[in-house]
Amino acid sequence: MSLAAPAHADRIAHPTAVFNGLDKITGRIIAFEVAINETVQFGSLYVTPRVCYSRPATEAPQTTVFMEVEETEPGSKAKKIFAGWMFASSPGLNAVEHPVYDVWLTDCKGGTEIIRDANKSTEPEEEIAETPQKPAPRPAQRPVRRPASQPAAGQGPIQIGPPPGAAPPRQVRPQ
Repeated sequence: MSLAAPAHADRIAHPTAVFNGLDKITGRIIAFEVAINETVQFGSLYVTPRVCYSRPATEAPQTTVFMEVEETEPGSKAKKIFAGWMFASSPGLNAVEHPVYDVWLTDCKGGTEIIRDANKSTEPEEEIAETPQKPAPRPAQRPVRRPASQPAAGQGPIQIGPPPGAAPPRQVRPQ
């Protein structure tokens, strides 16, 4: 009789990544959500998450995102300043290095499908029935945009939205 070893590489794919952004000039921290493969603007940065994973509740917590960040300056083309993995538990490990803005992952939202790792051990398990695997999740549909609340007195909105030429940006007010 063999017991099943814990699956250390199982993960859950999520359709939405949750970030915090710091404007170092004003000292304001903004929390914002971005759908996978959607681009939003935070100051002069354009943030695009490509995948957002977490682990099932039965495993050690780990939330990761693969993201791309581009910067635009007036009168010039967008320049990629970051492309790589970011970890919610260690935001300084692979951080977006920018003199005015910081962006870091805080969470993933909306996923329920567990993706099994194909490299796990193939030892037979006697007492545990294998469940059929579901196909990999499709990219999330673009979320419905809702109007932002009015900013607090004395504070203007920080624009977060798609790059120029796309849908109008949404406004996020500081919390």
